[in-house]
Amino acid sequence: MKYQICVSGAASGKTIEASHQLAYDLGVAIAKARKTLTTGATVGLPWFAAKGAFSVKNRVGASIGFSPASSFREHVTVYKLPTVEYDYINFTGMAYVGRNVHLVRSSDALITVGGRIGSLHEFVTALESHKVVGVLLGSGGLADYVPTLINNVEAKGLDTEDIIYDTNPERLVKKVVEALDEKYKDFKHDGTDNGIIHKNHPEDEIYL
Repeated sequence: MKYQICVSGAASGKTIEASHQLAYDLGVAIAKARKTLTTGATVGLPWFAAKGAFSVKNRVGASIGFSPASSFREHVTVYKLPTVEYDYINFTGMAYVGRNVHLVRSSDALITVGGRIGSLHEFVTALESHKVVGVLLGSGGLADYVPTLINNVEAKGLDTEDIIYDTNPERLVKKVVEALDEKYKDFKHDGTDNGIIHKNHPEDEIYL
């Protein structure tokens, strides 16, 4: 399965220095698992994850960034965000708040490393969207507060008991992929588009 796994983490702050290698290792593990990495196309820990994915030779999965900007020009000159470690950048034009939701909703799973308030927004969005959620404990910031948060804030109807915790990036990615395999075990895809149904409407002919 061509899963898209989001790495969510702090763009700045003290967890960058402490956990940049952990974020890098998450990117490496996702690429080696032949999955696609999604991030907020930003600096800090998500950028280190993208660097890690890009370091893997002959990788299969892509590195996709979801930018708050509406164009490449705005991404570079207004937001001053990186461009090199992405195979594709989705210029959402939604600013940071809208970008966060679009990023998470476009991913199959989310892994939190470090993290500040923006990462909390992405984390909660993932829970409310019933995504597979992983947390890299020991990376500081939000990640290390998640267990306390879950134990003290009511989250009725959310799959908080299914949150995956680990202190090892490679092991965490493996657990997340296994959870995705379990979630989608009833879905099979043969790698073709043979299941597409062509509509018999005249206006559709221009697309066929």
